[in-house]
Amino acid sequence: MTNTLMRFAHLEQRLKWMAFALGLGSAVCVVFDNQLGAMLLSLPFCLIWIYCAWLHGERQLKYINMLFTALYIYGLWRYYDLHLAAL
Repeated sequence: MTNTLMRFAHLEQRLKWMAFALGLGSAVCVVFDNQLGAMLLSLPFCLIWIYCAWLHGERQLKYINMLFTALYIYGLWRYYDLHLAAL
């Protein structure tokens, strides 16, 4: 498992910049009342930070982002169930 995680360790800084862009995009979506866009951008943001926390063994950061990931997955499922399944 560790070898698989470390395979992309050299990309960590790029991933952090990508997470920054996703977080910024998510904030813009919130400001413009685009709930779906915010969730779609926040989910990969959390996944990147889970990966970065696993690289460094930052347990608290990893578990907080795992919680947010679960909430975003539930939110996306609920959005689909309420808005798209009725079509």
